[in-house]
Amino acid sequence: MSDQTVTDVETLREIYPEPKGVSVDKQLPALDEHCRNFIAHAPFLILGTDGDVSPKGDNPGFVQILDDKTIVIPDRKGNNRMDSMQNILDNPRVGILFMIPGVNETLRVNGRAHISVDPKITNPLAVNGKVPASAIVVHIEEVYLHCAKALARARIWNPDAHVAKGVIPPAGRIYADQVGTDPVELEKVYDEIIEADLADEGHA
Repeated sequence: MSDQTVTDVETLREIYPEPKGVSVDKQLPALDEHCRNFIAHAPFLILGTDGDVSPKGDNPGFVQILDDKTIVIPDRKGNNRMDSMQNILDNPRVGILFMIPGVNETLRVNGRAHISVDPKITNPLAVNGKVPASAIVVHIEEVYLHCAKALARARIWNPDAHVAKGVIPPAGRIYADQVGTDPVELEKVYDEIIEADLADEGHA
């Protein structure tokens, strides 16, 4: 079998023509009113850092906009793996995908990030009096609205496309199989941990 791996941009451009029109012109160096509005209504984002992705979610508007070039993402209690945090320390370049339920377009933000524990930054991010342990401050380099085709194809917001209950086992059972422990006990512990974490954050 011959190796047909693409290894350079020139070969890619033989397959995909140069972008033009709106797909290029829509890219902005900073937030405009529409980008601000999108972020203000987004309860969920996916943060990409140095080959890793992590979901972040909270009430709509949980990401604070400091100015047209700077946004702040709260980092609340989790599993303490700190994958994204460690990646940012090694490589500050990040990519973010904002999502709004019911909206097929997404908002992409690329830039450089640093981690802050400055109370002036973390205190305004508190939920029910609970201040996040730290915050990810993102300095925007480019931002643009991504077209609806991917989410429309996936029918991600369509209830008719939802996976039937039971197709995906409970997370506690999956973890039990993966780490080799009692599934019934781990399912119970997992649910208790999630509930406790949400309560600690002020979400329960």
